[in-house]
Amino acid sequence: QVQLVDSGGGLVQAGGSLRLSCAASGGTFSSYVMGWFRQARGNEREFVASISRRGGSTDYSDSVKGRFTISRDNTLNTMYLQMNSLKPEDTAVYFCAAKLTTSSGTFSIRSLYNYWGQGTQVTVSS
Repeated sequence: QVQLVDSGGGLVQAGGSLRLSCAASGGTFSSYVMGWFRQARGNEREFVASISRRGGSTDYSDSVKGRFTISRDNTLNTMYLQMNSLKPEDTAVYFCAAKLTTSSGTFSIRSLYNYWGQGTQVTVSS
């Protein structure tokens, strides 16, 4: 199994940038598809981005495509989410997630992930 700790959230003005990190320990990091989800107040947890085990494939929700970049460094057992051009509607608690798999693809369905970080708050002011 793997333990995940996400960090990097904070307060930022609209148009600004933040980089979230997700540090993994336990298990073999490269055996996991990784993803980012977010949950805004009063909303369900929604898909943001996913990256394949080796980082060769990525997927993004339409709402963040072109602004966010997901990446991973398997030598550091860490996944990142670079968030640029932030908007107030990006305000949410962001969660990293992992799924053990032999697949080389990505996953956007929340229920497929079985390991989760504790969440980190991102607040974008206008």
